[in-house]
Amino acid sequence: MDPQKALLRDLKRAERRRRLIAFALVAPLFLFLLVFFVLPIGDMLRRSLVDTELSEVWPRTTALTKVWVWDRVSEPTPEMYRALAEDIRQSAQERTIAVAARRLNYALDNGRSLVMNTARELRRQTDEPADWRARLIEIDPAWGDRKTWIAISQAAGPFTDYYLLTALDLERNEKDKIVRRPPERSLYLQVLGRTLLISATVTVLALILGFPVAYLVANAPKRIAGLLMILVLLPFWTSLLVRSAAWIVLLQDQGLVNDMLQALGITSGPVRLIFNRTGVIVAMTHVLLPFMILPMVATMKAIPPTYMRAALSLGAHPAIAFIRVYLPQTLPGVGAGVLLVFIMALGYYVTPALVGGADDQMLAHFIAFYTTSSANWGLAAALGVLLLTATAILYMVYAKLVGIGQVKLG
Repeated sequence: MDPQKALLRDLKRAERRRRLIAFALVAPLFLFLLVFFVLPIGDMLRRSLVDTELSEVWPRTTALTKVWVWDRVSEPTPEMYRALAEDIRQSAQERTIAVAARRLNYALDNGRSLVMNTARELRRQTDEPADWRARLIEIDPAWGDRKTWIAISQAAGPFTDYYLLTALDLERNEKDKIVRRPPERSLYLQVLGRTLLISATVTVLALILGFPVAYLVANAPKRIAGLLMILVLLPFWTSLLVRSAAWIVLLQDQGLVNDMLQALGITSGPVRLIFNRTGVIVAMTHVLLPFMILPMVATMKAIPPTYMRAALSLGAHPAIAFIRVYLPQTLPGVGAGVLLVFIMALGYYVTPALVGGADDQMLAHFIAFYTTSSANWGLAAALGVLLLTATAILYMVYAKLVGIGQVKLG
């Protein structure tokens, strides 16, 4: 065999072996991201769009409303009323009526009571009336309201925009037009704004408090820097729940903070610092501060001290040298810390739930509520999509403004 061809063959084999080894090394991480990150997000996106609960319980009614949905100017047909009565009776016998009641309760006021009361009445009335429309309206006049049937048709599935519209404080009216929900029923955009405001405030405070600490750790002698780093990492050794509960003790009316303020003569009586926005911001800033400090320390340690010495030797004022030479080089670490803290703050749940009041709960609180308490997976997924979208937009802004490029001096 030609030695040159043999060498090329051996090189190709070595290259394939190297690629296989590299793939084997990253395969566990790739599998971890796929199982615990990509698939859950995909399932969340699916649940915000898929709506099959009502069609599985009331198949006859939803099948007819899918036809009627294209002609909403007309009244529901007698066949639709008959199918509804049959579906209610059957689902009551199969004990799945609660699923339909829960789903209609999302879109209709007292929708659960409407379905359950009708099921009880139909269970007592075993005769077959000639006019099911009159019978159902006699049981509850809401069955004669077009709004009720529009809610059924919108929940007929298999896909829906109801949850995403609700997350944006929008809804479809009787003419199938997307309109803004009434103020008394609008909530989630306000909660999103509150979440962004709290997260931004916590991020700014963490940056103000964390930058001097990071500078001190990065430029202190090795022994002192090691001790300071231990103090920065010390909160990680304590449970988040314990740290949040500790702030309740510190910030209460008879807590250490209020006692100190009164002892110093700053206040004449206890100041309310707990179960309000102040407590949430203070506790979250304390919890997230290390996540701001660590990226900045890593960046500051990589900055050669000779740059500042050169600027000072050339006659620059220390403040000017710091602003023009040192500070621009810290921007990657500052950007990483700001991004990390802000994104983590967006999804915070435990600390606001313990330290905040009713008007201080963030979007994660409502996602947890709809997931665990009311079993409204569709709306929980839609709110998750809203939060994910806000996070993605933030990351794109970060990549546009800061990115990972080189920092220019001067």
